[in-house]
Amino acid sequence: MRAFEALVGRHQRRILADCRFMTRDPASAEDLAQEVFVKAYFGLRGFEGRSSFRHWLQRIKVHHCLNFLKKQEATARVPLEEEVVSDEQAADEQYEAESDRERIARTLEGLPSSLRLPLIMRDMDELSYEQIAEELGLGLSAVKMRIKRAREEFRRRYTAAVRRSGASVLAGSR
Repeated sequence: MRAFEALVGRHQRRILADCRFMTRDPASAEDLAQEVFVKAYFGLRGFEGRSSFRHWLQRIKVHHCLNFLKKQEATARVPLEEEVVSDEQAADEQYEAESDRERIARTLEGLPSSLRLPLIMRDMDELSYEQIAEELGLGLSAVKMRIKRAREEFRRRYTAAVRRSGASVLAGSR
């Protein structure tokens, strides 16, 4: 039990942050992260050691968060165009006077799920394109294109946020 507690302590912050980024639901992120660790605890006998514990835990997290998102999506559907527009408008209002870390988190959270999830899985979870394709049920070329688009959109939004915050800092110093 102590060994598992040590593993939880080592991975807890990352799993919590990933749950928050994947679901864009800070209120549910703690519960989701806790559920991931409960699943890992009860599934520990099934851990074969073919991958690192971290990657095994991330796979549990990805599946759990995707299931959560599917349940959420079943209850409320928003057209993709509407989601992007509303996310950009909400993000514009929140970017002022934020630190880089907060700005990165907000930019990532503002991406549509179709771009945000593959990007997180690739750059934060370090999954291969093949693993992402399998997890999301997409073709390999679709995954590569989504990650490329996600990086471009992230860069565009982040750069705009930096410019806005720089402009507001300059305006406030006059």
